[in-house]
Amino acid sequence: MKYIIAPSILSADFGNLQRDIEMINQSEADWFHVDVMDGVFVPNISFGFPVMAAVKKHAIKPLDVHLMIVEPDKYIEDFAKAGADRITVHYEACTHLHRTIQLIKASGCKAGVALNPHTPVTLLQDVIEDLDLVLIMSVNPGFGGQAFIHNTYKKIKDLKVMIQGVNENLIIEVDGGVGLQNIATLITAGANAFVAGNAVFATDSPTQTISQMKSLTTSTISI
Repeated sequence: MKYIIAPSILSADFGNLQRDIEMINQSEADWFHVDVMDGVFVPNISFGFPVMAAVKKHAIKPLDVHLMIVEPDKYIEDFAKAGADRITVHYEACTHLHRTIQLIKASGCKAGVALNPHTPVTLLQDVIEDLDLVLIMSVNPGFGGQAFIHNTYKKIKDLKVMIQGVNENLIIEVDGGVGLQNIATLITAGANAFVAGNAVFATDSPTQTISQMKSLTTSTISI
């Protein structure tokens, strides 16, 4: 099993965005995590297609796009055209979730569903076979720097049980409060992809921090 580190460019320095993109390109990180917020589904606004296209122009690693927006179906094809490799929508934002998942796949992208902290993983039972990724929010979406919610470990374990014999290649991604202090425990619970924002970009050496995160995944695998 490959363990994935996905720095969130929402925490990058937008005055030096190309510099930070090149840093991720040259680091041991696996994906770029792109948080899209509309100010409606979450109380914050991030960026849209122009910034994403700028990231895609310079990125040499896959774009993991997390849509924290209402009515995501309207924009999926546009995000795919802007360079998304994976598109994750929120369970809470999709009235017809199965149709949304199929739309993502028809656009040529891998399909993911995100769950807010209050949403149980059991609600994905009827679509779990169709998914490439489930994103467990370990903070409430919309703002960086929040404290990690410890019930996340139970949700990961529950999801790991759910996919046994059904979709064992599913990527279980965790977003919020993830860092050097808890990656090993998250791996033990069953997660295999980690979004890191402030934990990377707020450090003196983001490249070294990413390397330390990757070394934690390696040491955990060998145990």
